Amino acid sequence: MRLAEGAYAILGDLPASATTVVEVPVGAGDSLGTRVHRLSSVLTVADALQQELATGTGPALVVGGDCGVELGAVRHALTPSTAVVWFDAHPDLHAPRSSESGAFSGMVLRALVGDVDDDLPTLDPAETPLDPGRIVLAGARSFDEAEDRYVDSRRVSTVSSLDLTPDDVVAAVAATGATEVYLHVDLDVLDPGIIDGLLAPQPFGVDLATLIATITALKTRFTLVGAGLCSFAPVDATSASDDMGTILRIVGALSR
Repeated sequence: MRLAEGAYAILGDLPASATTVVEVPVGAGDSLGTRVHRLSSVLTVADALQQELATGTGPALVVGGDCGVELGAVRHALTPSTAVVWFDAHPDLHAPRSSESGAFSGMVLRALVGDVDDDLPTLDPAETPLDPGRIVLAGARSFDEAEDRYVDSRRVSTVSSLDLTPDDVVAAVAATGATEVYLHVDLDVLDPGIIDGLLAPQPFGVDLATLIATITALKTRFTLVGAGLCSFAPVDATSASDDMGTILRIVGALSR
Protein backbone atom coordinates (compact mmCIF):
# COMPACT_ATOMS: atom_id res chain seq x y z
CA MET A 1 0.00 0.00 0.00
CA ARG A 2 2.89 2.38 0.63
CA LEU A 3 4.09 1.80 -2.93
CA ALA A 4 0.61 2.52 -4.25
CA GLU A 5 0.42 5.72 -2.21
CA GLY A 6 3.82 6.75 -3.50
CA ALA A 7 2.83 6.16 -7.11
CA TYR A 8 -0.34 8.23 -6.74
CA ALA A 9 1.57 10.99 -4.97
CA ILE A 10 3.90 11.31 -7.96
CA LEU A 11 0.96 11.07 -10.36
CA GLY A 12 -0.52 14.19 -8.79
CA ASP A 13 2.49 16.22 -9.94
CA LEU A 14 2.72 14.84 -13.49
CA PRO A 15 1.05 16.45 -16.53
CA ALA A 16 -2.30 14.71 -17.02
CA SER A 17 -2.15 15.05 -20.81
CA ALA A 18 1.07 13.02 -20.97
CA THR A 19 0.26 10.43 -18.32
CA THR A 20 -1.54 7.08 -18.47
CA VAL A 21 -2.39 4.93 -15.45
CA VAL A 22 -1.87 1.16 -15.74
CA GLU A 23 -3.96 -0.51 -13.07
CA VAL A 24 -2.51 -3.18 -10.78
CA PRO A 25 -4.74 -6.17 -9.86
CA VAL A 26 -6.38 -5.74 -6.47
CA GLY A 27 -5.93 -9.39 -5.46
CA ALA A 28 -2.75 -10.74 -3.92
CA GLY A 29 -1.97 -12.89 -6.95
CA ASP A 30 -0.70 -16.46 -7.19
CA SER A 31 2.75 -18.04 -7.41
CA LEU A 32 1.64 -20.20 -10.39
CA GLY A 33 3.56 -23.16 -9.05
CA THR A 34 6.86 -21.27 -8.80
CA ARG A 35 8.84 -19.87 -5.88
CA VAL A 36 7.85 -16.32 -6.82
CA HIS A 37 5.19 -14.68 -4.69
CA ARG A 38 2.27 -13.06 -6.58
CA LEU A 39 3.74 -13.99 -9.96
CA SER A 40 0.33 -13.86 -11.65
CA SER A 41 0.03 -10.18 -10.72
CA VAL A 42 3.57 -9.47 -11.93
CA LEU A 43 2.80 -10.99 -15.33
CA THR A 44 -0.59 -9.27 -15.60
CA VAL A 45 0.97 -5.86 -14.94
CA ALA A 46 3.84 -6.54 -17.36
CA ASP A 47 1.41 -7.51 -20.12
CA ALA A 48 -0.85 -4.50 -19.54
CA LEU A 49 2.14 -2.17 -19.44
CA GLN A 50 3.60 -3.51 -22.66
CA GLN A 51 0.25 -3.15 -24.41
CA GLU A 52 0.01 0.47 -23.27
CA LEU A 53 3.59 1.27 -24.27
CA ALA A 54 2.97 -0.22 -27.72
CA THR A 55 0.39 2.50 -28.41
CA GLY A 56 2.91 5.32 -28.01
CA THR A 57 5.98 6.54 -29.83
CA GLY A 58 9.36 7.50 -28.47
CA PRO A 59 10.79 6.69 -25.04
CA ALA A 60 8.45 6.47 -22.06
CA LEU A 61 9.04 7.03 -18.35
CA VAL A 62 7.35 4.34 -16.24
CA VAL A 63 6.70 5.45 -12.66
CA GLY A 64 5.53 3.57 -9.60
CA GLY A 65 5.52 0.21 -7.87
CA ASP A 66 8.64 -1.77 -7.11
CA CYS A 67 11.28 -2.94 -9.55
CA GLY A 68 8.94 -5.63 -10.88
CA VAL A 69 7.29 -3.07 -13.16
CA GLU A 70 10.54 -2.91 -15.11
CA LEU A 71 9.89 -6.35 -16.61
CA GLY A 72 7.39 -4.97 -19.09
CA ALA A 73 9.07 -1.59 -19.46
CA VAL A 74 12.54 -2.89 -20.33
CA ARG A 75 11.18 -5.65 -22.57
CA HIS A 76 9.30 -3.03 -24.57
CA ALA A 77 12.32 -0.76 -25.04
CA LEU A 78 15.15 -3.28 -25.41
CA THR A 79 17.02 -3.70 -28.70
CA PRO A 80 20.34 -5.44 -29.46
CA SER A 81 21.98 -1.99 -29.18
CA THR A 82 20.66 -1.19 -25.68
CA ALA A 83 22.53 -1.14 -22.38
CA VAL A 84 20.50 -1.12 -19.16
CA VAL A 85 21.86 1.15 -16.44
CA TRP A 86 20.46 -0.08 -13.12
CA PHE A 87 20.59 2.74 -10.54
CA ASP A 88 19.66 0.68 -7.49
CA ALA A 89 21.00 -0.19 -4.05
CA HIS A 90 20.36 -3.86 -4.95
CA PRO A 91 21.43 -5.72 -8.10
CA ASP A 92 18.08 -7.57 -8.41
CA LEU A 93 19.89 -10.56 -9.94
CA HIS A 94 18.46 -13.42 -7.89
CA ALA A 95 17.01 -16.51 -9.47
CA PRO A 96 13.86 -17.83 -7.77
CA ARG A 97 15.81 -20.66 -6.17
CA SER A 98 18.41 -18.32 -4.63
CA SER A 99 15.92 -15.74 -3.31
CA GLU A 100 15.05 -16.00 0.37
CA SER A 101 12.15 -13.53 0.10
CA GLY A 102 10.46 -14.88 -3.03
CA ALA A 103 9.87 -11.29 -4.15
CA PHE A 104 10.10 -10.76 -7.90
CA SER A 105 11.51 -7.28 -7.34
CA GLY A 106 14.83 -8.94 -6.45
CA MET A 107 14.80 -11.10 -9.60
CA VAL A 108 13.65 -8.78 -12.35
CA LEU A 109 17.04 -8.05 -13.91
CA ARG A 110 17.89 -11.77 -13.94
CA ALA A 111 14.52 -12.51 -15.55
CA LEU A 112 15.26 -9.94 -18.27
CA VAL A 113 18.46 -11.83 -19.08
CA GLY A 114 16.28 -14.90 -19.55
CA ASP A 115 18.33 -17.58 -17.81
CA VAL A 116 15.67 -18.52 -15.23
CA ASP A 117 13.48 -20.58 -17.57
CA ASP A 118 13.59 -23.68 -15.37
CA ASP A 119 12.43 -21.64 -12.38
CA LEU A 120 9.89 -19.50 -14.25
CA PRO A 121 8.29 -21.67 -16.92
CA THR A 122 5.31 -19.29 -17.01
CA LEU A 123 7.46 -16.38 -18.21
CA ASP A 124 7.42 -16.18 -22.00
CA PRO A 125 10.87 -15.71 -23.60
CA ALA A 126 11.65 -12.09 -24.45
CA GLU A 127 11.86 -11.10 -28.10
CA THR A 128 15.22 -9.49 -27.25
CA PRO A 129 16.82 -11.00 -24.12
CA LEU A 130 19.11 -8.72 -22.15
CA ASP A 131 22.80 -9.53 -22.59
CA PRO A 132 24.47 -9.55 -19.12
CA GLY A 133 27.39 -7.75 -20.72
CA ARG A 134 25.05 -4.84 -21.45
CA ILE A 135 24.09 -4.35 -17.79
CA VAL A 136 25.70 -1.61 -15.70
CA LEU A 137 24.92 -1.70 -11.97
CA ALA A 138 25.30 1.88 -10.76
CA GLY A 139 25.25 2.56 -7.03
CA ALA A 140 24.50 -1.03 -5.97
CA ARG A 141 25.85 -1.80 -2.51
CA SER A 142 23.73 -4.58 -1.03
CA PHE A 143 24.71 -7.85 -2.71
CA ASP A 144 23.79 -11.33 -1.57
CA GLU A 145 26.35 -14.09 -2.11
CA ALA A 146 24.43 -15.63 -5.02
CA GLU A 147 24.27 -12.26 -6.75
CA ASP A 148 28.00 -11.71 -6.23
CA ARG A 149 28.72 -15.02 -7.95
CA TYR A 150 26.41 -14.16 -10.83
CA VAL A 151 27.99 -10.74 -11.37
CA ASP A 152 31.46 -12.31 -11.49
CA SER A 153 30.51 -15.24 -13.72
CA ARG A 154 28.55 -13.16 -16.26
CA ARG A 155 30.90 -10.16 -16.20
CA VAL A 156 28.24 -7.64 -15.22
CA SER A 157 29.70 -4.13 -14.94
CA THR A 158 29.43 -2.36 -11.59
CA VAL A 159 30.11 1.20 -10.46
CA SER A 160 30.16 1.55 -6.66
CA SER A 161 28.09 4.18 -4.91
CA LEU A 162 31.18 5.16 -2.90
CA ASP A 163 33.01 6.62 -5.87
CA LEU A 164 30.35 6.93 -8.57
CA THR A 165 30.91 9.72 -11.07
CA PRO A 166 29.10 10.52 -14.32
CA ASP A 167 32.27 9.83 -16.33
CA ASP A 168 32.66 6.37 -14.77
CA VAL A 169 29.10 5.33 -15.60
CA VAL A 170 29.33 6.71 -19.15
CA ALA A 171 32.62 4.84 -19.64
CA ALA A 172 31.07 1.60 -18.35
CA VAL A 173 28.21 1.89 -20.84
CA ALA A 174 30.57 2.79 -23.69
CA ALA A 175 32.64 -0.31 -22.92
CA THR A 176 29.58 -2.49 -23.60
CA GLY A 177 29.43 -1.24 -27.19
CA ALA A 178 25.84 -0.02 -26.75
CA THR A 179 24.53 3.05 -28.52
CA GLU A 180 21.26 3.24 -26.56
CA VAL A 181 20.40 3.22 -22.87
CA TYR A 182 17.47 2.28 -20.70
CA LEU A 183 17.72 3.99 -17.31
CA HIS A 184 16.21 2.33 -14.23
CA VAL A 185 16.14 4.40 -11.05
CA ASP A 186 15.15 2.73 -7.80
CA LEU A 187 15.02 5.57 -5.29
CA ASP A 188 17.01 3.50 -2.78
CA VAL A 189 20.09 4.22 -4.90
CA LEU A 190 20.06 7.56 -3.07
CA ASP A 191 21.55 7.98 0.35
CA PRO A 192 18.72 7.59 2.92
CA GLY A 193 19.61 11.01 4.32
CA ILE A 194 18.23 12.49 1.09
CA ILE A 195 14.86 10.75 0.91
CA ASP A 196 12.61 9.20 3.57
CA GLY A 197 10.07 7.23 1.53
CA LEU A 198 12.01 3.99 1.11
CA LEU A 199 11.04 0.44 2.04
CA ALA A 200 14.62 -0.81 2.39
CA PRO A 201 17.03 2.13 2.81
CA GLN A 202 20.71 1.32 2.49
CA PRO A 203 23.51 3.52 3.85
CA PHE A 204 26.25 5.10 1.75
CA GLY A 205 24.08 5.89 -1.24
CA VAL A 206 24.52 8.30 -4.13
CA ASP A 207 23.84 12.00 -3.60
CA LEU A 208 21.11 13.66 -5.65
CA ALA A 209 23.37 16.00 -7.61
CA THR A 210 25.57 13.11 -8.75
CA LEU A 211 22.55 11.06 -9.83
CA ILE A 212 21.12 13.96 -11.84
CA ALA A 213 24.48 14.70 -13.44
CA THR A 214 24.95 11.04 -14.36
CA ILE A 215 21.52 10.76 -15.95
CA THR A 216 22.21 13.93 -17.94
CA ALA A 217 25.62 12.68 -19.08
CA LEU A 218 24.18 9.35 -20.22
CA LYS A 219 21.40 11.03 -22.19
CA THR A 220 23.96 13.32 -23.82
CA ARG A 221 26.19 10.45 -24.94
CA PHE A 222 23.60 7.76 -25.76
CA THR A 223 20.09 7.55 -27.18
CA LEU A 224 17.51 7.13 -24.42
CA VAL A 225 15.00 4.36 -25.27
CA GLY A 226 13.11 4.28 -21.96
CA ALA A 227 13.31 4.86 -18.23
CA GLY A 228 11.74 3.73 -14.99
CA LEU A 229 11.39 5.33 -11.55
CA CYS A 230 10.46 2.89 -8.80
CA SER A 231 10.03 2.22 -5.10
CA PHE A 232 8.64 5.43 -3.65
CA ALA A 233 6.97 4.30 -0.41
CA PRO A 234 6.10 7.23 1.88
CA VAL A 235 4.61 6.47 5.28
CA ASP A 236 2.02 9.25 4.96
CA ALA A 237 1.00 12.25 2.88
CA THR A 238 3.27 14.65 4.78
CA SER A 239 6.32 12.46 4.13
CA ALA A 240 5.36 12.18 0.47
CA SER A 241 5.20 15.93 0.17
CA ASP A 242 8.60 16.33 1.83
CA ASP A 243 10.22 13.99 -0.73
CA MET A 244 8.48 15.31 -3.80
CA GLY A 245 11.04 17.97 -4.66
CA THR A 246 13.76 15.32 -4.87
CA ILE A 247 11.60 12.99 -6.95
CA LEU A 248 10.52 15.69 -9.39
CA ARG A 249 14.14 16.64 -10.01
CA ILE A 250 14.81 13.03 -11.03
CA VAL A 251 11.66 12.92 -13.15
CA GLY A 252 12.81 16.09 -14.87
CA ALA A 253 16.27 14.68 -15.58
CA LEU A 254 14.80 11.49 -17.06
CA SER A 255 12.11 13.14 -19.14
CA ARG A 256 13.63 16.37 -20.45
